[in-house]
Amino acid sequence: MTELRTVLFDLDGTLADTAPDLAFALNALLAEHGRAPLPYDRLRPEASHGARALLRVGFGVTAEDENYTTLRQRFLDLYEANLCRETRLFAGVRELLSELADRQLSWGIVTNKPAFLTEPLVQALGLGAAACVVSGDTTAKAKPHPAPLLHACTQCRATPAACVYVGDAARDIEAGRLAGMRTLVATFGYLRPGDQPADWGADALVGNPGEILEWIDDHR
Repeated sequence: MTELRTVLFDLDGTLADTAPDLAFALNALLAEHGRAPLPYDRLRPEASHGARALLRVGFGVTAEDENYTTLRQRFLDLYEANLCRETRLFAGVRELLSELADRQLSWGIVTNKPAFLTEPLVQALGLGAAACVVSGDTTAKAKPHPAPLLHACTQCRATPAACVYVGDAARDIEAGRLAGMRTLVATFGYLRPGDQPADWGADALVGNPGEILEWIDDHR
């Protein structure tokens, strides 16, 4: 098996706990429309699935509805203005990244978040040492298409077989597998009720960032 050289991470629900600020933005939008706020526990599982999922929960709209584009743009404006109010790295992530550097492994970020949100958030969270940052609009197609992950390989100068991708959604695992990478499910992320991550075909499930490092050490 090819030696592991690079670890790629999803952002929301894997490296960073962004759900509080996403929920804040949605509830602010609901308030603007005279609607009651939704409980955080209802919104947290949707955080990895972006504006489309949150607007479906909050307003019952889909991308085909005529008011969807207007609602989405206002939601993104509100979120951008509150991008890092309560967002934090998950406990153990900073230590994990330091340990990867000590092992001379490169690491990068591959997210479906658009670049105008990803880039300032990466800087605010102190993740500027990433070998690559691939956003949802960096390539022509987003995850679950493998293109963003293959682009990350190019940026990191690593082959897919020398990479592992860590994410908390089925599309992350699908994208990683299609790209020819090993994959890990971060079960500490934003799993929805009814999700069955054991059925997604990942190489392993990890319950915290420390377990990611343990898996890497076992598979180098």
